[in-house]
Amino acid sequence: MPTIDALTFDLDDTLWDNRSVMQRTESGHYAWLDEALAAWLTQRSETPRAGFTQRFPLESFVARRQQLARAHPLRRGDFTWIRQRALTELLMEYGLGQEDAGHWAARAMERFMALRHQVEPYAEVDALLTALSQRYRLASITNGNVDIARLPLGHHFPVAILAGEMLAPKPDARPFLAALARLGSRPSRALHVGDSWREDVLPAQRLGMRVAWIDARDEGATRLPPGVHRLGHVSELPALLARLD
Repeated sequence: MPTIDALTFDLDDTLWDNRSVMQRTESGHYAWLDEALAAWLTQRSETPRAGFTQRFPLESFVARRQQLARAHPLRRGDFTWIRQRALTELLMEYGLGQEDAGHWAARAMERFMALRHQVEPYAEVDALLTALSQRYRLASITNGNVDIARLPLGHHFPVAILAGEMLAPKPDARPFLAALARLGSRPSRALHVGDSWREDVLPAQRLGMRVAWIDARDEGATRLPPGVHRLGHVSELPALLARLD
C-alpha cells in the first residue's frame, strides 16, 4: 500500500462531543429569539400577542426545517440556509413583515452560530493534531456548519471543507475529492477519520481511502471492509498510523 501523506477529519463527534453542543445551541438561540422579539414588540407598543415560542414551539421549527429540506433537496445539507429560511417563514406567519422577519431570522442565526462554536475538543486533540501536522497534510470535512477557522484548532487545518455549503454533503464523494485535490494527495495515499458509518466510512472507503472509524458506542459490525479500522476514540489514531506505516 502507498504511504499515507494526508489525513482528513470529520469534526462533530470525532474531535468533540457534539450532542451537548447542539442541545445547548438549539434551545439557547430559540429562547434568545423569543425574549428579544418580545422586548422589541413591547418597545414598539405592538398589540399584545402570544409569545413566538408559544405560537411556534421548538418542534414546529424542527418540522419546518424538515419540510424545507424535502422541498429543496439540493440545499438539504446547507443547514445554515435551511435554518434561516425556516425562521424567516415562521416569523412572517407570526405577523412580521418580510424585512423584519429577515432581520430577526438573521439575528437569531448570529446567536445560533455563536453558541454553535462553543465546542470543547477532547483534551488530547490539540496536541494530537500538532504532532500529526508535522508528518501529514491535514484537512477537515464536515456536514455541519462549524467554521473551523473560528476555533483555536483551526490553524491545524489549511484545508477546510463545508460539504453542506458546497451542496454536496457526505456521503457524496465530492467533499473528499475536493479536500484531497487541495492537499495535493490522492485517495490511495490518504486516511479519513470520522464517526459515521454512512457519511464517513463508506464514501471514503469506496474512493480507495483508508479509514479510521471512531466507533465510540461500539455499534459497528464485527467484520470490517478492507482498509477500515475501528477506534474507540480519536486519541488511538497515532497507534493506528504507526501500524500502517
